[in-house]
Amino acid sequence: MDLELTEPLLPSEVNGMDELGPIKIGAVNYLNTKPLVYGLKELAPTATLIYDLPSRLADALADATLDVALIPSIELLGDSRYRVVSDACIGCQGPVLSVKLFSRTPIDQIHTLALDEGSRTSIALIQILLDQQFNVRPELTPLPIGAALDDVACDAVLLIGDRAIHSPAGSFQAVWDLGDQWRRWTGLPFVFALWCARQETILNGIEQALATARDNGVAHLAEIAEAEASTLGLTQPQCRDYLSNNLSFHLGPKEQQGLDLFYSLSQKLGLITPGQNLSTSAGKAN
Repeated sequence: MDLELTEPLLPSEVNGMDELGPIKIGAVNYLNTKPLVYGLKELAPTATLIYDLPSRLADALADATLDVALIPSIELLGDSRYRVVSDACIGCQGPVLSVKLFSRTPIDQIHTLALDEGSRTSIALIQILLDQQFNVRPELTPLPIGAALDDVACDAVLLIGDRAIHSPAGSFQAVWDLGDQWRRWTGLPFVFALWCARQETILNGIEQALATARDNGVAHLAEIAEAEASTLGLTQPQCRDYLSNNLSFHLGPKEQQGLDLFYSLSQKLGLITPGQNLSTSAGKAN
């Protein structure tokens, strides 16, 4: 499934960013998104930036509440309503640190699995990894937003975002970093989220603003770490190391290969069928 990017503006056109019309942009309020929105308000001063969970952003993009949003990559599978509008993304080339499985039993003995409702991509990914590597297909149950591991009695729990960075209290037989597991198994990077818009949406140059914000953010990771570390209970070196070494922010050929394999396996396991969008389905991955 090749992702065709909207034709970007030329560098000489970046100065026109202040002429962008009103547009609603949805982003994730996690640490891993900070480099993607660095200075975006200045680059697109007339745009409104709205923060929410990845799954909720996907719903808002689907119902046209948002014009462009950073949505879970699985939302694109077989859905012709969307187009990718930037090569800025949230991905990893190994351990991602902020997407983890905490299992109270050995992996091959997981019968029940609680799923963090924040990201549908991670929900699909953990099912693929369990099925393909251990032939495990656990009973799934939601982990409500804000709920802790102790609130559920499942064999294993999937956590995403900032709270997954900190190991929760408890005794676990196994802890999986999903980015690391995917890389070890496939040898490919993984892409968790992409900037997308509906096909009919006129963006008036926001594509270049998103790419420029990403480039500026990557160039200022130390400043981002300094601003965000204390609120997350991390040291500045820990925060900078996470942003620098656990994440990647460019959608390139290898990332495309990883997405192609992810989409193929998602279809194979029936996690989503072509033409079906997770934001309008309460199926297995929600």
